[in-house]
Amino acid sequence: MNSRVKKILLLLLAGALLFGSGQFQKALNRGRDALGLTHAAVLENAPPALAFTTVALGGFRGLISNFLWIRANNLQQDDKFFEAAQLADWITKLEPTYAQVWLFQGWNMAYNISVKFKDFPDRWRWVERGIELLRDDGLRYNPNSVDIYRELGWFFQNKMGANLDDANRYYKSQWAGEMRNFFGPNGTNFDLLLSPPDAAARTNAAIFRDKYKLDAAFARQVDTQYGPFDWRLPEAHAIYWGARGLRAAKENPDKVKADDLIKLRRIIYQSMLQAFHHGRIIIDPFAKTYSLGPNLDLASQVNAAYERMSAEETQSGMRDGIIKAHRNFLRDAVYFLYENNRLAEARKWFKYLGDNYPDKPIIDGRPDSLPKNLTLDEYAVAVVQIDIGETSQDRVTSALQGLLSRAYYNLATGQDDRYENLKRLAVKVYERYLSKTSAHGEQRVPLPPFDTLNSEVLRQLLDFKTGMPYAARAELVTKLGLPSALLEAPASAANPVENNPVNSANTNSATK
Repeated sequence: MNSRVKKILLLLLAGALLFGSGQFQKALNRGRDALGLTHAAVLENAPPALAFTTVALGGFRGLISNFLWIRANNLQQDDKFFEAAQLADWITKLEPTYAQVWLFQGWNMAYNISVKFKDFPDRWRWVERGIELLRDDGLRYNPNSVDIYRELGWFFQNKMGANLDDANRYYKSQWAGEMRNFFGPNGTNFDLLLSPPDAAARTNAAIFRDKYKLDAAFARQVDTQYGPFDWRLPEAHAIYWGARGLRAAKENPDKVKADDLIKLRRIIYQSMLQAFHHGRIIIDPFAKTYSLGPNLDLASQVNAAYERMSAEETQSGMRDGIIKAHRNFLRDAVYFLYENNRLAEARKWFKYLGDNYPDKPIIDGRPDSLPKNLTLDEYAVAVVQIDIGETSQDRVTSALQGLLSRAYYNLATGQDDRYENLKRLAVKVYERYLSKTSAHGEQRVPLPPFDTLNSEVLRQLLDFKTGMPYAARAELVTKLGLPSALLEAPASAANPVENNPVNSANTNSATK
């Protein structure tokens, strides 16, 4: 065979091999795309630098990104956070369709880097940057990644919603300030977002959609299905992103594992429980501050969520944990509703607790405290006793003063039902202490008379130097029918409960 023929044959062989490798590469790309290992197609709407990087570097992207990972980790160990953040930006540009890159970098900013700063505003900037990284860019290139949706939900539920970070109240206040512009002073407005009546409202709706990547119509669906929520608080947004993840999973069932769905559902259920415990903003009009209270309107929804979660769980050990958590929720729900004077609902859930868990004690440390052995009033008083001890005079006195103080402050701020029930609960705690510490009609460790305790609490609250703000004192004096002179002189100069029919009506049973 002469050299010319040999060259021709070698060229044909090379051409056949190139053609075959090209066909094989197509099959490899399809398989890798199905497994989510790479992105063979050109990125849509990508910046020119990113489009060039993902195409031109080819297989070298992995080697370069590995080097940058190592370098970024070293920089972070040396507390060079801004340089590390810049490298993180490069890494995500090299591997834009690899969800784990976004997850790690978002977590790193929100959790690892943020806590390196002492000032809360500095921490918040890093937490918000982690959220933005996943929401604005991660989902842009990975719109069907249930892992990114889950992580976003977790940031809202855990980093912002829970109290593990000592800056959590600052995070909540900053987020509430941003969301108040869209959801109004009560955090429930959807009408202006869905049907903006003027140019200003349309601009606001556009910011909501384009900056925060929130779909107002879908948010209202979430609120209808799982709420109602206060959308100024992080729990509502944790549930929103969890629900978005479930929708993405439904649209791409071949790329979702069973564990992915479980994690998304847990984000929703756990955030609902958090919202029940502290999903309501309580504004103090006198001190110009806020606190968080339970969102009692969620009781039925949270209960239904636990029932669904128990039915969906296939592992017996996990199901047992869900059942225990469900029972604990019901115990809390009964007490919270009772404390807020929603007695009909408290009785309903107390009966539900007894019907579903008749053989489980509902008071810690008391095996005989089965639902059938207790009344609703006895259970509510026992919950207070758990924290203050059975017969500790000092702790019971302190607890009684705390209940009375909370009762009067609620009265001053317009929460009359809560005032009535806290006052009644204080009376019942007092009576129970008397019955527990009496022997042959005599008290072993006597408490001060209830009227004396009540008078002392009012004296402290109405003291013009150390008591409540003037506006709150004025409201309280008016509602209790007390002398207006108490607002102008030290409250200790007079007995604020003397000849007060409100207090007399509420203390008779405790002073017999």
